[in-house]
Amino acid sequence: MAKLKTKKSAAKRFKKTANGGLKRAKAYKRHILTKKSTKRKRNLRKSTMTDVTNEKVMKKILPYI
Repeated sequence: MAKLKTKKSAAKRFKKTANGGLKRAKAYKRHILTKKSTKRKRNLRKSTMTDVTNEKVMKKILPYI
């Protein structure tokens, strides 16, 4: 069986946690920040976990992470 290829775009965006989950950054923090409140921008800084519904697909895309 051939080795599986890692999707590099996904590998740059996700990190594996100790429990096997996937950590990701939040969206909507790149531009048009003037109309967003300080509280909203502060909460967007924090990383979060990938949803359980997407985890199976993500682990297929990232076989060696």
